[in-house]
Parts: sequence; structure tokens; C-alpha cells
Amino acid sequence: MFMSKYMAVLLLSLFIPLLFSFWPGLKFWKNIKPLSCSILIVLFIFGAWDSFAAWRGHWSFAPDGVLGFKFINLPVEEWLFFVVITFCCIFTWEALNYIKRKLK
Repeated sequence: MFMSKYMAVLLLSLFIPLLFSFWPGLKFWKNIKPLSCSILIVLFIFGAWDSFAAWRGHWSFAPDGVLGFKFINLPVEEWLFFVVITFCCIFTWEALNYIKRKLK
């Protein structure tokens, strides 16, 4: 399978925020260091939590919904979830702050 259902949802979630992150006034791409630190913190905390939960059998993933490649007991899509959704949340926060500044 070329792309899992989970990966398709992640790519769809990322499309608009990634596209607009290069908006000239927003300058979101210039804050890559704090963004990267935030993503790494989320990856570490929630990745460890999910990995432990999957190991204990409290959390699982439908085999037909993921590609099957695993890293530390989690499918690749789950690790990418933390990257993509954290990026989207921080982008949304920054975009709303940008709009708020423009409306003043």
C-alpha cells in the first residue's frame, strides 16, 4: 500500500497550514527554533506515553489503517501525528495572533 488512511488524513491536515506558513506578513517560518523545540517536547512526552500504552495493550492501531512500519512500538503515522498536529496547532495560534494584530 502506497499510503495509509492515517497518512492521508495527516497530509490533508498539514496542507493548508503548511501552505500559509509562508505568508509574507506572518513570517511563521522564521521561528523554526521554538517550533522545533515545541514539536520535540510533544514527541518525547506523548510518544513515550503512547508507546508505553501500546506496549501494555491499552492502545492499538488497525493494521489496515497504517503502513506497518513501526518505531519504538508505534506506527510511523503516530509519530508523524505529533509533528503534524503540533505544527498545525502552533500555526493556528500564530495566525490568529497575526489577524488580531492586523485588526487593531
